[in-house]
Amino acid sequence: MFSSLALVLSVFLVISPNASAAPNGLEPIPAAGQSIPLIRKSQPERTVADWEAWAKNEREALIVKYGGTVAKRSTGTNLMTNQDADSSYFGSVAIGTPPVSFDVILDTGSADLWVADQACTLGCSKVQLFDDLSSSTFHNLSQSFQIQYGSGAAAGTLGQDVVQMAGFSVPNQIFGAVTQVSSGLLNSPVSGLLGLGWQTIASSGATPFWQTLASSGTWTNPLMAFQLTRFINGSNVSPTEPGGSFTMGYVNSSLYTGNIDYQSLATTPSYWILPMQSLTVQGTTVSIPSGSSSYSAIDTGTTLVGGPSTYISQIYAQISGSQPGTGSWQGYWTYPCSTNVNIAISFGGPSWPVSPADFRLTQISTSQCIGAFFELNTGGSAPSWIVGDTFLKNVYSVFRYNPAAVGFAALSSTALAMNGVNAPAPTATIGSVAASATASGGSGSNAASPRWGVPWAPLVGGISIAVGAAWM
Repeated sequence: MFSSLALVLSVFLVISPNASAAPNGLEPIPAAGQSIPLIRKSQPERTVADWEAWAKNEREALIVKYGGTVAKRSTGTNLMTNQDADSSYFGSVAIGTPPVSFDVILDTGSADLWVADQACTLGCSKVQLFDDLSSSTFHNLSQSFQIQYGSGAAAGTLGQDVVQMAGFSVPNQIFGAVTQVSSGLLNSPVSGLLGLGWQTIASSGATPFWQTLASSGTWTNPLMAFQLTRFINGSNVSPTEPGGSFTMGYVNSSLYTGNIDYQSLATTPSYWILPMQSLTVQGTTVSIPSGSSSYSAIDTGTTLVGGPSTYISQIYAQISGSQPGTGSWQGYWTYPCSTNVNIAISFGGPSWPVSPADFRLTQISTSQCIGAFFELNTGGSAPSWIVGDTFLKNVYSVFRYNPAAVGFAALSSTALAMNGVNAPAPTATIGSVAASATASGGSGSNAASPRWGVPWAPLVGGISIAVGAAWM
């Protein structure tokens, strides 16, 4: 039985969690009946990081204690391939059970996933084809699918199956199994396209793969990021070269320097739209009006930069010797190859320069080159400017789900060293799944989804150019 003194001391110790006995092993132990002086230890001040770690551990410990499960968030990387000297960039997805890998264009300017189906009868030669009969988890939705691009279209039916990418899985992803593709829309080894825009512009009505993962909390951070390589100014360039990286759930800090400048989307999420606030050419500012006239879609599926004729002509007015193109080059401009064009764009934060190598699309004579900024008069609800890879190769770009924004940062020396590197292009692989999320909503639509609403010839001067994921 406790003595009254022991009981008092035990109560005192219980209600004084930060108190400790002053005597230690080096001092004599007090005799029975003596009082024990108690001294409060000073506590180091906790940092925000300390509190963050404590809160996380406390929550997870209680979840486990009371029989719950701790949701593990994850990150993933998909190595990309640079196709035809910066014409397009593709990664790989795996579809079905067992999974089969497909090379797909990674396109922030659209929102549907589609691949060529084994039943394809037009425009699908020499590419990997999806065989629904070989997948035990495929479900035919018996709905037609069609998406219209500026230079062609793809059509087929909607299906539902397991889709994997970079360690993530959506078991019920809706996608298009395409049976007809306009000539030249698919260039081997590319079998289709992965739309990374918002559900509001999806022709199928389905929730995009990325949006399911971001909205479910599956990613460590609700964002995805790109680093694109440059080979347009290289020599002996192969049809496929290392293309950089696409990350989901995190930003790769080794690929950029300084801070990421985030700018909120200018409209309700649909395309990734930012307002173009300033544009300088050869040190002279081109006046861009505010409002919808400045709206710019940040589009990894477009090779170049397209904008209203009025402002494109003002850009070339600052380049001595430039002239509007004619014939097949109508809508483009020529300029002396001896001129290094310095152009920079701001979307509300820093002004981001475009390399003269990226501004030079190609050389068409001994002295004349074609510029990578071209006239594009969009229709309907499409934004006035389409800002593609000509710009995006010069920045580390981040597409954030919540709060919705696009961010840019300067490329690091590590990223810049990948431009023109002598290395093999990555191959499509199927990795293990670290995290999955179930798609919700989206029952499909029979309506075709137009892209930028401008017609183009299949080829311009023999150069393959992607405009809104379509090749001209």
